[in-house]
Amino acid sequence: MDCRHIQFCVDKSKIDFHQLQQLYNKTSFWAKDRRIEDLEMAIANSNPVVSVWDGNQMIGCARATSDGIYRATIWDVVIAPHYQGFGLGRKLVETVLSHPLLSRVERVYLMTTYQQNFYERIGFKENQSTTMILCNSDVASPLPIFERQTHPMLEELNTVSV
Repeated sequence: MDCRHIQFCVDKSKIDFHQLQQLYNKTSFWAKDRRIEDLEMAIANSNPVVSVWDGNQMIGCARATSDGIYRATIWDVVIAPHYQGFGLGRKLVETVLSHPLLSRVERVYLMTTYQQNFYERIGFKENQSTTMILCNSDVASPLPIFERQTHPMLEELNTVSV
């Protein structure tokens, strides 16, 4: 396949959320049935977001979060199935990694279930020593700091004197 016409876009305002939802539903087990409003929130809180386009059709996407210097995480890397195997996934990840918010970061993390070999070819290494997870759906009540209790120290933190 000649991929010279494929465009990579770093403007997240160009994301078509219905196409993104369809892309996730077609290409991943981990992102099936994500709601449009949840996708909008995830994209709004990510930077960079890179989308891949064949004309008006979104054929790929990846996003990242980062502090810009120490840590970053790449999320939700997808390429439509009939576009896989042409180097577009590699180019997508490399585009995310070259973004100014990630290019100087000390450590870039990502989670994958079955694509370890793909990411190793890009330079990632398996790391089983630092991953932990808190599943908020398992937490019955809000964390104590966010509870609506009246506490003198918390009130001071919420008050600004001018």
